[in-house]
Amino acid sequence: CGAVSGFHSLISSGTTPKLITRESHARQVGYGAMCLESLVAIMAIIAACTLNPGEYMSVNYKADGATPALVASNTVAKVSALGPEYTVTTDEMNSLARQLGEKTMIGRTGGASTLAVGMAHIFSKAVNGHGLDLWYHFAIMFEALFILTTLDAGTRVGRYLLQDALGGVWKPFADTRHSWAGALASLLMVAGWGFFLIQGVIEPQGGVRALWPLFGIANQMLAAIALSLATTIILKMQLAKEKPRLGYTLVTLGPLAWLLIVTLLAAVKQRAGFIAAAAKAAPGSITRFNNQVDTVVTTIFIVLLSAVVLLSLREWILLLARKRLAKLRESDPVWLPSPGTAGGNPMQALGVFMLLFLLAKELSGETAFERARARTGENRVCQCGNADDRQLYVAMTTRRFKGVNRCC
Repeated sequence: CGAVSGFHSLISSGTTPKLITRESHARQVGYGAMCLESLVAIMAIIAACTLNPGEYMSVNYKADGATPALVASNTVAKVSALGPEYTVTTDEMNSLARQLGEKTMIGRTGGASTLAVGMAHIFSKAVNGHGLDLWYHFAIMFEALFILTTLDAGTRVGRYLLQDALGGVWKPFADTRHSWAGALASLLMVAGWGFFLIQGVIEPQGGVRALWPLFGIANQMLAAIALSLATTIILKMQLAKEKPRLGYTLVTLGPLAWLLIVTLLAAVKQRAGFIAAAAKAAPGSITRFNNQVDTVVTTIFIVLLSAVVLLSLREWILLLARKRLAKLRESDPVWLPSPGTAGGNPMQALGVFMLLFLLAKELSGETAFERARARTGENRVCQCGNADDRQLYVAMTTRRFKGVNRCC
C-alpha cells in the first residue's frame, strides 16, 4: 500500500470529501495522506531490516509437516539451506516466540507479523530491551484497527455500488435513503467478505494462503482502474483548453502501463497456481474448494480490469480524434450549514479552555470528590475545617491510588 494502493485511492478518497470543510483543503489532505502512507511503507522496510535474515525468512515461509514441531524443523532446515547468512535454529525461533508471547512465529506470512516484530525490536531498544511482547501486540493491534477502519469504508462503498447495480433490476433498491434497502445491501456485502474470512479461518494451510493473494491482486487492480480514470480526467482537462499540454497525461499513463504489465502477469501466474493447487489437493477438501474459488475470483478480476482499460483506451482515442467532447461533470454540491463553513470563532478558545479546566478537575480528583459528597447529600460549599469533608477526602484519595480504579 505504501507504493501504490488502489483501495486507498478509490475507497478512502470517497470519504475524504465528507470530512473536509473546504475544497481547497483537498490537496493538503490528499497529498499529506499519500506521504503518510509512504512513511508507513518506509517504516515497514526499516522494521524488516532490523530482523535477522534467518528469522525473517522463517516468519515469512512455512514448510509442510504433519505436526507443528515437524513444520518448524522443516522450515528452519529449508531457510538455513539458502546460505550461511540465513542460518537459524528451531531453538532461536522458539525463543523469539516466547519473547513475543506467541506459541510460534513460523509461517506468519502476510507482512503484519514481520512489521510487528520489527517495530517491537525498535521500541523495546528504546527502553533497554524491555516489553518486547507488549510492543509486538501493540503493533498487531494498531494494524488490526487500521484494517478494520478501512474495511468499514470499503463495506460502505461496496454497499453503494451493490445498490446501484441491483437498482437496474428493481429501481427502488437503488435509493440509498431507504433503510431497508441499505440494510439488505450491507448484509449482502458483509456476507460476501465474511465468506472469505470464514474460508480463511477453516483453511488447514492458513488463511493467508487463501486470502492474501486475492487481496494483493485486487488492490493493485484497483490502482490500475484509478490510474485509468485519472488519465481520462487529465486528458479531458487538457483538451478543454485552447493550448492543451498532453504531456501531463504521462503522469498517470506511465505508472498505469507499468502496473498493468506487473499486475496482469502476476494475476495470470497466480491463477495458474490456484489451478495447480486445486488439482493437487484432495477431492472435496477445503483447500481444493478455496483454490477453486480463488481461481474464479481471479478470472473475474482479470476480465473486469481488461474491460475498464479497453473502455478507457476507446475513450482516449475518441477524445484525441475530436469525435467526443471533452466534458467534465461533477456531482451537485451539498453545502454545509453556516456553522460548518464559518471562519475562526473566538468562542472556540473559551470552549477549549473549559475542556482543559474540566479535564484538570477530573485528573486532580476534585470532580470525584464533588460526586462523592453529592451522594452523601452534602451539597454545601467546601469548608476546610469540616471533619466530614476531611474524612471523605482521605477516603477518596485512598481509593483512588489503592483501589482498582487507579490510572496506572
